[in-house]
Amino acid sequence: MPNGVLITREPVVNQQRAITANRLIVHASTVPEAVEALEELRPHWPKTHTVFVSLGRLVPTADLFAWQPPEGTLIEIPAQALQYTQIQELITRMNEANIPLAVSWFQPGVRWPDGIDCRFALADINKVPNPAGAPGVALAWGLPDVPSFQQAVAQGYSGAAGWFFLHGVTPSKTLAPSHAQIVRLLNLVRNDAEINDIEAVLKQDVTLPYKLLRYINSAGFGLMVEVQSFRHAVTILGRDKLNKWLSLLLVSASKDPTAPAVMQAALARARMMEILGAHFFDKAQLDNLFITGAFSLLNVLLGTSVDVILEQLSLPEPVRDALLTGDGAYAPLLKLATASETFMPDQLRKQAQQLGLSDQQITSALIQAVAFADELSFN
Repeated sequence: MPNGVLITREPVVNQQRAITANRLIVHASTVPEAVEALEELRPHWPKTHTVFVSLGRLVPTADLFAWQPPEGTLIEIPAQALQYTQIQELITRMNEANIPLAVSWFQPGVRWPDGIDCRFALADINKVPNPAGAPGVALAWGLPDVPSFQQAVAQGYSGAAGWFFLHGVTPSKTLAPSHAQIVRLLNLVRNDAEINDIEAVLKQDVTLPYKLLRYINSAGFGLMVEVQSFRHAVTILGRDKLNKWLSLLLVSASKDPTAPAVMQAALARARMMEILGAHFFDKAQLDNLFITGAFSLLNVLLGTSVDVILEQLSLPEPVRDALLTGDGAYAPLLKLATASETFMPDQLRKQAQQLGLSDQQITSALIQAVAFADELSFN
């Protein structure tokens, strides 16, 4: 992968705020460099949801034909470039090659070539309040929070790209009873309680053991044998490894419509931190890095402030420091994972340089993390 190529990401959600696609923004100096980077990521490419590929500030060129997009991938064409003959010819060739297309930065008056399918049209909500006339399914971009999304839908948008769903949540001072029960379960496992006592808590909510086994037996976990029960899981995984997977019960506990999208973001952070953490920490700490990322959005998922949640959770000090104060050994990797969730790569590049990580290491970890989160989110 060429040095200097980074990828950042955004989720794409429908009107029900369920994730329908991942948007990858490739930051490169030239289209051939972007193509080379994309090709190297093929083995890790997300398969669960559609993938939008944006070339950021670059104008697409015929060099894109050196890359065969994986199934379920579409290429964005910036609306400003549609005025050029070479772009119209490129769109025609891509359509003939059955490469799905979308238009980004749509504005009223922009004309998409006749007879060519445009799947989606992304528009900046600050410039295009109403998407009438968009050539594809209209998606809003630049939304600040959940209320603005609801307004965008009322104005004619069918979904949105971006991180608006992480904002606009009013925290509660207490945990809901169902969330408190999962916290109790996590504390029992971390404090080496008897298996019978842990099973008793699991049996109080029939959905918990079902969800736990579904996560453990998913492809993302990679076990060679199917786990049949909690006791079996303890035997196969050991208690330390089980902490990681029990944390998913808390991450997935919210019933809010936005929860699947937030859960995907939390799991992608978790997996990205775990992968990159292997360059700095021994294996014994990687599960705690995963938990740090997974719990970094608990305040949004559970509608409760971070300090209220952590008061009741028994967690290692580096995890608590990263989540409460943004300090400690795990904090730099959490900041890096969070920086990958922006349209522009400046902050991500800064964090990478501070950690001494290459663009290739970061981009590979990001794509693997998104694929992993898609697999486990069960949206």
